[in-house]
Amino acid sequence: MIEVQNVSVHYGQKKVVDNLSFILGDAELLTLVGPTGCGKTTILQALAGLIPISDGTIKLGSHTVTATKTIAPEKRQVGMVFQDFALFPHLTVIENVSFKLKDNAKADYWIELLGLTPWRDVKPANLSGGQKQRVALARTLAHEPAFVLLDEPLSNLDAALKDDLRWEIRQALKEAGVPAIWVTHDQEEALSVGDRIGILKDGKLQQIDTPENCFSKPQSRFVARFLGDASFLPGTLNTSSNIVATALGNAPASPVNDAQGEVDLLLRPDDLSLTLDEAGNGEIIWSRYEGSARLYGVKTDAGATVKIRCSHENIAEPGQRVMMHIITTHPLAVFER
Repeated sequence: MIEVQNVSVHYGQKKVVDNLSFILGDAELLTLVGPTGCGKTTILQALAGLIPISDGTIKLGSHTVTATKTIAPEKRQVGMVFQDFALFPHLTVIENVSFKLKDNAKADYWIELLGLTPWRDVKPANLSGGQKQRVALARTLAHEPAFVLLDEPLSNLDAALKDDLRWEIRQALKEAGVPAIWVTHDQEEALSVGDRIGILKDGKLQQIDTPENCFSKPQSRFVARFLGDASFLPGTLNTSSNIVATALGNAPASPVNDAQGEVDLLLRPDDLSLTLDEAGNGEIIWSRYEGSARLYGVKTDAGATVKIRCSHENIAEPGQRVMMHIITTHPLAVFER
């Protein structure tokens, strides 16, 4: 278990991490996501003992770290997985994974589990990016760390590799049964692999919850926008029924911070339907082809702009009139206007 209480980190006069608190359970995977410069990597460095904290407490098993009491990185039993792999170029896969191990049994176990057996005696220069990252993970887990920190582990890989490898890494971490913190700038990655997700802005944790709750019940407009395409449609909330009335129809509502009266309804692109209709309630202003889908920007007759994602077979052009309806049946977040 990792417990972080009111931790802050300063670089000179600048506060890079501000009053951070969370508890990470045994075998739990937490993803941290946020804009560039929000403090994600600094948090990992502080947990690893690479930089000191300015305030607060970090509890790592039986160890407690404060601003005045630090513990050397090598005594924290931390495993680190980096975006640049950090492999020894002159060593083979088995030599990299078993480096400083007295018994190769653990190295053999992770090499086999991560599908690296055919490359056991191969050096990194002859491996693909995905294979190198598997070797780096195998090396980390073979040393039986108390917790694992992953700093943008997939950012140097081709997009085609990322989807499968993110799940391989997640499954390996679950197999190891260790708590892990995975830092990424990729919102889709953060939502798909984390048991919980933490969203950071300017060094402050804006929200930490399950991916589903952060996406569908964001606690701020910043979180809503950061985790995916977001539109805000004006409406009026009936607090007795928790139904919000809008120009595109009614929808069940989940008020944020006790919002009431005149509100803005959070709509994701899949919450709306769209059909060509000259007598419709909006007009296409832009279109983006995404392969299996098309994303449209549509201006409603009431003046708001919303994003709608449809099948790639649903083709509309800028300037065409369309009819839109809210089709979701689950409660949507509403914010006070």
